[in-house]
Amino acid sequence: MTKHAYIPRTTNYTLNPGDELNDLRMSDQVRPLYDHVKKFIRETVEPMSIEFAKAGEGKEDRWSFTPKQLEVLEVAKNKAKKEGLWNFFLPDDETGQGLKNLDYAYIAAELGKSPLASETMNCSAPDTGNMEVLERVGTKEQKEKWLKPLLNGEIRSAYVMTEPNVASSDAKNISTTAKLVGDEWVINGEKYYISGLGDPRCKILIVMVKTNPDAAPSKQQSQILVPRDTPGVEVLGPMYVFGQDHAPRGHMHMRFNNVRVPKENMLLGEGRGFEISQLRLGPGRIHHCMRTIGKAEKALDLMVQRGLTREAFGKKIAHLGGNMQIIAQARCEIEAMRLMVLKAAKAMDVLGNKEARVWVSMVKAMVPERACKIIDQAIQMHGATGISHWTPLAEMYQDVRHLRFADGPDEVHWMVVGRHELSMA
Repeated sequence: MTKHAYIPRTTNYTLNPGDELNDLRMSDQVRPLYDHVKKFIRETVEPMSIEFAKAGEGKEDRWSFTPKQLEVLEVAKNKAKKEGLWNFFLPDDETGQGLKNLDYAYIAAELGKSPLASETMNCSAPDTGNMEVLERVGTKEQKEKWLKPLLNGEIRSAYVMTEPNVASSDAKNISTTAKLVGDEWVINGEKYYISGLGDPRCKILIVMVKTNPDAAPSKQQSQILVPRDTPGVEVLGPMYVFGQDHAPRGHMHMRFNNVRVPKENMLLGEGRGFEISQLRLGPGRIHHCMRTIGKAEKALDLMVQRGLTREAFGKKIAHLGGNMQIIAQARCEIEAMRLMVLKAAKAMDVLGNKEARVWVSMVKAMVPERACKIIDQAIQMHGATGISHWTPLAEMYQDVRHLRFADGPDEVHWMVVGRHELSMA
């Protein structure tokens, strides 16, 4: 039998103490902002969230906010804006805070612990990704008409890509068409799970369409701005997530029926849809992972609190069966996820979004799956209460579980990572 010497591959994952990618510390100058955000969530957002929920009780139209809800929310938003806690997700220091992705990762984890924190500080999806796109590729006119009110928190937006009749995890399959007729694009097609479209404040859509089926595969798609009130934009109804419609924001099923928009509504240029997608696949998409760390941390807090305040069979629940190990493993998983997300954020800062794609795919595949498991374990430790409306756990589970589709299916992200690994053989 012939013995072969083991020759290790050369990879870019080798631990190098001097590598800038391994310095995951928050910038000293951002620490005061981080502390300010935590204080604002504790003292303003959490009390406001309770008042916001009470103000919506008994409303007749599920697909609306009561005047009192909007008033409560606007008071908190105005306070955040006054205190400088506004648009800090944007890396541009004129429109945002000029934060590095690494610094924002720490802050986003805190935002993830409170459902209304992101919106209160104008850092919520899908507006974050849409604002990034408009800031980078929008014309002066597009920025004035749509980016400005989004930056001011005056309107909401939606990103329209997923389709029910094709495997749209491969964006080359997108079948909604846009044809240039004179000076207008005429759009026809069907979309679903369009998050935020049910919100009455949603005024602008960024729509992925096919403009040239005869072009090279990566040049067939384009992205177009479509005002929500354009004739022919038909909302068929809400899609449900584990039986919930998430009104009033919702995830809507819709059609474009000969929708006409000016040719100037094209973003960046015809056939550059994939290029624009890469802008969203960077910071805007990893924000979900950052916030999910906060959700997992909150689930563990609730798990520990429940485990230490309830008894069964003569013991605290935390000490029954394997619960002690479950709690310990949850802490280990959270810290592992946190480090991976910070590393992915640092990779974007150091390498750029394109070169950091493999790191982004790693966390997008790993974090929602593991966080979902921790939330599920917290539910189990709460018993029947865990699946009720008495805790936030059921809603948290729905949210994180659906990320494994909304942020691209796990399989696609694992494929990116595996393909990169094989390329170094």
